[in-house]
Amino acid sequence: MKKIKKFLLPVIILCLITLVVVLVINSNVMAETEKLIFTELKDVPKTKVVIIFGAGINGDQPSRYLKDRLDAGISLYKNNKVDKILLSGDNGRDEYDELTVMKLYCQKNGVDTTKIYIDYAGFDSYSTMYRAKYIFHVDTAILVSQKYHLNRCIYLGDKFGIKSFGYSADRGVYPGYKYYAFREKLSVTKAVLDIIRGRKPKYLGEPVDVNGKSNYTKE
Repeated sequence: MKKIKKFLLPVIILCLITLVVVLVINSNVMAETEKLIFTELKDVPKTKVVIIFGAGINGDQPSRYLKDRLDAGISLYKNNKVDKILLSGDNGRDEYDELTVMKLYCQKNGVDTTKIYIDYAGFDSYSTMYRAKYIFHVDTAILVSQKYHLNRCIYLGDKFGIKSFGYSADRGVYPGYKYYAFREKLSVTKAVLDIIRGRKPKYLGEPVDVNGKSNYTKE
C-alpha cells in the first residue's frame, strides 16, 4: 500500500500542475483574443483576405462544420467585407481531398475563381497560419471557423505577424461540439508550446502571393 501511495503522489502532483498550466494558458489566450471575435456580419471589419479552415468532408461534400465555415466566408465575400478567399485544409492523400471540395463549393456559390487561393498543406491550424504569413504573404485577415476554434487561430495569427479577426461560423447545434470544445483546451496549450519552440510546418513550398495570381488551378 505504501509503495502505491509513493507512486500515486507524484502522478497526482504532475496532473495538477498540468491542469493549472492548461487553465492559465487558455485564460491568457482568451483574454488576448476574445474581443477580436465577431458573431454578426455587420460588425466584421473590412479587409483583403478571409481564411477558411478545413473541417472534414463526406465524399464530395463538405461536412456540416465545413459547410457552415464556407457559407460564412462566402457571405463575407459577397457583402464586400473581403476581396479574396484563402482556403486551407488537408490534401495529403489521394482519397481525401478537402481542398477540391472546398474550392468547388465556393465556385458553385458564386465566388470568382480568380479571387480564390488554395493552401494544399494546411494540415493543422498552426500550419495554416504559418503558411498564410510566409507562403501567401497575408498581413491582415478575417479567420472563419466555429467559435471554439477561433481564439487559438487569432493567437497564432498574432504571433506570426498577421493582424487577425475572427468571424464565428456557428449556425446551430453540431454533433460532437462539446467534445471538440473540450479538446481545444489542449490544442491551445500545444499551440503556445509550438510557438515557444518555433515549430516549422511539414511542408512549405513556393510562395503564392495573395496580391498576385490565384492558384485555384492546381499545377
